[in-house]
Amino acid sequence: MVGWGGVLGVTVVALGMVLTPGPNMIYLVSRSITQGRRAGMISLGGVALGFLVYLLAANLGLSVVFLAVPELYVAVKLAGAAYLAHLAWNALKPGGVSVFDPQDVPHDSPRRLFTMGLMTNLLNPKIAIMYLSLIPQFIDLDKGHVLLQGLVLGSVQIAVSVAVNLAIALGAGTIAVFLSRRPSWLKVQRYLMGTVLGALAVSLAVDTSGPA
Repeated sequence: MVGWGGVLGVTVVALGMVLTPGPNMIYLVSRSITQGRRAGMISLGGVALGFLVYLLAANLGLSVVFLAVPELYVAVKLAGAAYLAHLAWNALKPGGVSVFDPQDVPHDSPRRLFTMGLMTNLLNPKIAIMYLSLIPQFIDLDKGHVLLQGLVLGSVQIAVSVAVNLAIALGAGTIAVFLSRRPSWLKVQRYLMGTVLGALAVSLAVDTSGPA
């Protein structure tokens, strides 16, 4: 029903997105370092649910809703841009810290960890755009069952993203120790990630393309 070409294409797209620094990666890394691997995995559960919400919504008509109410699409997009800008400012502001720099912060409850992971993902409209515009390119209309193909291909994306994010969350502590012994590297990482996030925020805010 789903060709290997489609599976491979979605896998490549998913890898490209998950390896690009973004709010999901930053939140998972920060939680893993400040509160331990278990907290990172609980947060990842929320992120995974966010992927599932977008997958189901996109396949069941989210594009129709966005087209019918374009203001909703704009609101989601601007909320995501604002969140990215907030993360960028926290990294670039004087006295800012790297996500790999351990901080003494209050520990969140498992429920809050899961909820924040979910909201971090839902406030990233690029995920919705991926499901609405990229994944459909790998659907073969000749094979029929378009809805089922979309769900299968979306599940491939979720599996890839969760696997990579899990590896990042589990390895965050080791990376933090490595960078802590190299303060200059830690500073470069902070400015690089802050710049990337800021550029993403601006790009998202000024993007005039529609939801379809």
